Amino acid sequence: MRHTHISSSMQTYWSFLLPILLVIGLTACSGTENPPPPSTPTGTPGAEEAVGERLFLETRFAHAFKISLDNGGDINDPRAGDGVVNTLETLGAPIDPGPFKGMSMNCRACHLVDDALSSPGGGMRTYADFARRSPIPARADGKTHAPRNSPPLVNSALERPGGILLHFDAEFNSMEELVAATFTGRNFGWLPGEKTQAIAHIARVVRGDDGSFDLTDTGLSYRILFTGTNPNIPDELRLLPQFRTFVGSGTDQEIFDAVVRVVSAYVKGLLFSQTEDSGALIRSPFDVFLAINGLPQQPDPNESPLAYSRRLRALINAPSFSPQFVTANPNRVDGQFQFHSQAFSFGANELAGLKIFLAESATLPASPAELTAGQIGNCLACHPAHNLTDFKAHNTGTTQKEYNGIHGANAFGSLVIPNLAARNGNYDAFLPPTESHPNASDRFRAIPVLADPTLTDLGLWNVFANPDMPNPQAKIRAILCDDQVPCPLSDSALLDRAVARFKTPSLRDPDHSAPFMHNGQFDTLENIIDFYIEVSDQSRAGTLRNGDTQLQGIALKPNDVAPLVAFLKSLDEDYQ
Repeated sequence: MRHTHISSSMQTYWSFLLPILLVIGLTACSGTENPPPPSTPTGTPGAEEAVGERLFLETRFAHAFKISLDNGGDINDPRAGDGVVNTLETLGAPIDPGPFKGMSMNCRACHLVDDALSSPGGGMRTYADFARRSPIPARADGKTHAPRNSPPLVNSALERPGGILLHFDAEFNSMEELVAATFTGRNFGWLPGEKTQAIAHIARVVRGDDGSFDLTDTGLSYRILFTGTNPNIPDELRLLPQFRTFVGSGTDQEIFDAVVRVVSAYVKGLLFSQTEDSGALIRSPFDVFLAINGLPQQPDPNESPLAYSRRLRALINAPSFSPQFVTANPNRVDGQFQFHSQAFSFGANELAGLKIFLAESATLPASPAELTAGQIGNCLACHPAHNLTDFKAHNTGTTQKEYNGIHGANAFGSLVIPNLAARNGNYDAFLPPTESHPNASDRFRAIPVLADPTLTDLGLWNVFANPDMPNPQAKIRAILCDDQVPCPLSDSALLDRAVARFKTPSLRDPDHSAPFMHNGQFDTLENIIDFYIEVSDQSRAGTLRNGDTQLQGIALKPNDVAPLVAFLKSLDEDYQ
């Protein structure tokens, strides 16, 4: 998989690129072509990922670039002056210039890799950003940030029981749905109600592209690439028939759908390193520790991740287990980190943290004796190995902590949240805007602020039983009903269960996705563990609104924090 690095100095970029564009323009494809030869079954598997990377980096699909064109801009000159991409927002000072300064929004602006590798406050990313909440283009609605930050895309499309759900609130039923909604949605500057306009604009860019602006340096127009049969296409870019479209004769929707298919294929190919034969993950110190000790690296066929995690716990706790530790070795490629500051190691401290991570309380809630002894993380309840996520959704108290921090203790418990009948009976008053309801308030998928206590983010509550979002409903219902078939609970009862639930993230390579949680409210892994100590006490006391019952099984003491953090850092790897 290629991951293109974009220069951080776009002013220098333009100083040498524009003269070249003028020369290339004399000989490059003008946007017309001879009729393509008949489509053949030939093509190169994986070419869709290479072409998808270019589309992932494409800055001309955003609303800001449409405005540039409407004001006389050149379709092959990507300068749009959208201020949101001029810098990269971080927890400290912004990184200036951003990798796309002078252009407009693209997918990569929020899902970074090595774009800010050497910048102060930057570093490597696993297709995530550095912001607490992702900046978005300015429009008439006055919003400057999305209500959440950008989750890592690496491993985001893994197969899972019950099928894929995407976004923190499980709004999207497939990668294709997510990509289509992103290209036509608020993160690209499009307001609700502008979907048709967005599709027409994207098709216009694809039709008018001459290949002279290409951040992956393929140098071919989209018109040529999407035929898949032109002899000028190198094999590594020759799309398989299912990814092709005739740009010249295709409708706006057909061109847009082709773009979505190719970008979706690209994102699905973003994976952590694994063995070709079994798919076992291999590049973190934790994975190396498992391998050198002959421990199972993933569940057996028909073994659940939870059962595998418990089996692993039994093996490392066995009196006969004599661990061989992983020590940093600068003479081995797999013995040192390139993109992390800590040593590539898994020692006694990491093993102690793994044991805490896998430990479960005998009952819920944890007993007084267990609470006194500590060393029970109960983390495997939501983060079972080896992917370290259950692919479900939980209320861990993140929303409540942020809301109470703004409005005072117990404020979230007093917040009036409408029931199903009231919510769906007045869509615009409570639910997120959509094409069918462009003027909806979005009040429960919003950034909380002191000036308006009606604003907060309730996660799955916004999506479940939402008539404008039919596709993910069966999967969300299964999660809310704990996979009971048939579900004995009404939609009204399930909506109550959905309050402030968010999807469980994977814990793989955590240091490349900070700050943590959907709202970026925790800067460090230590912050998170301290938070879980706090909310587990709240859950046992009954003061955590709709809190997940598994929180009651956490029994941690201050001395448990350091080994747990050491284990979590052993999940880091050099994603490339």
